[in-house]
Amino acid sequence: MKALGIVVGGGAPMLCSSIRNRRFRVSFSSSSSSSSGSKTVEQVGIAAPKPEYKPGVLDDLFLNLFRNKLVQEVGWDSKKHGYDGLIEVANRLMMKGTTNSDTIEAAVRILRSLFPPFLLELYKILIAPIGGGKIAAMMVARVTALTCQWLMGPCKVNSVDLPDGTSCSSGVYVERCKYLEESKCVGICINTCKFPTQTFFKDHMGVPLLMEPNFADYSCQFKFGVLPPLPKDDTVLKEPCLEACPNASQRRVVARNIDVTACPKT
Repeated sequence: MKALGIVVGGGAPMLCSSIRNRRFRVSFSSSSSSSSGSKTVEQVGIAAPKPEYKPGVLDDLFLNLFRNKLVQEVGWDSKKHGYDGLIEVANRLMMKGTTNSDTIEAAVRILRSLFPPFLLELYKILIAPIGGGKIAAMMVARVTALTCQWLMGPCKVNSVDLPDGTSCSSGVYVERCKYLEESKCVGICINTCKFPTQTFFKDHMGVPLLMEPNFADYSCQFKFGVLPPLPKDDTVLKEPCLEACPNASQRRVVARNIDVTACPKT
């Protein structure tokens, strides 16, 4: 759910470049060995220093607006204040849906309710087609980075490779996603954030989006202008539960410590 604050803004967009911006990513693997030097991917991610974000004057407004829309959809509110309460309501959204598709559709409705309908339609009709979609992709990337840090934490615009072989500054790199870290749940990440956000931008703003969450270090790469695979073909569905996931912990207790790798929410 990373669309809050997207508006049709001004400012001259940066030109796309044909130079690819390659990122080197180190992946960690764990073993069943009891060696004192080994760490699971989640231990590595949790041990990493948290990037700091100082809330701005509009952050409370954005959080309350988003939470109110979420509460309206769920029909329930947490007694907790601030971000902790928001996470509890998001978890209730997961519990409410009979299927994951129900949850994704509900999350898309929430995102749509944040904007005047005419604004989304105008953006899709007038802005999205310009320059083969690159200008629209760069615009939403910049507004996302500027207005959604209250939800995700520190992030920055970066360059991503596009399907036409060029690269463009239409990416947003989230250093350590607060929403994932606080929810501690792969299912909440992909069913209330990744899949609905991808659907919202493509279907209602005309901008393809691929989101690539990294469950080892809690980072996330947004790629505006890149079509995502079909949900059934997305490798993210094969991700195991996080060790810290409260839902997975309860499931392991019920299963009497039977090794369960699939997230109960996927």
